[in-house]
Amino acid sequence: MRHGKKVNHLGRKTAHRKAMLANMACSLIEHKRINTTVAKAKALKQFVEPLVTKSKEDTTHNRRLVFSKLRNKYAVTELFRDVAVKVADRPGGYTRIIKLGNRLGDNAQMALIELVDYNETYNTEKKAKTTRRSRRGKGGNKPATPAPVETKASNEEE
Repeated sequence: MRHGKKVNHLGRKTAHRKAMLANMACSLIEHKRINTTVAKAKALKQFVEPLVTKSKEDTTHNRRLVFSKLRNKYAVTELFRDVAVKVADRPGGYTRIIKLGNRLGDNAQMALIELVDYNETYNTEKKAKTTRRSRRGKGGNKPATPAPVETKASNEEE
């Protein structure tokens, strides 16, 4: 039974697990999507989402809290400057996990974890159509009339 065991240890000691999650989070922030195993992706989701929530309010205290987890000042800068602006109106759910199938070498379940607002394929916002044509009034019988050509009568003498 696994009562009260909320952390997936991922077959690693605590320090190794924290370092691995910090490195994966920095890669996710830098590249916006990474390929990994499903178990690591789920652990990374729990690790990264609170950091993104903290980045929405840019204070020195929040920057220090995020830096203590990530340990990479370039990732912290990008998180607070770029990612926080994109997710400012989102109340949560900043990452998406897409299962990819099994790895050839050891048959491990693989997944793609990505930041939701950076994938243009899955955007739910519909673009409004600029024109709408009806099928009723086709007007195929009318011949096209050429536009009248304007002549320069006043400027011909110059």
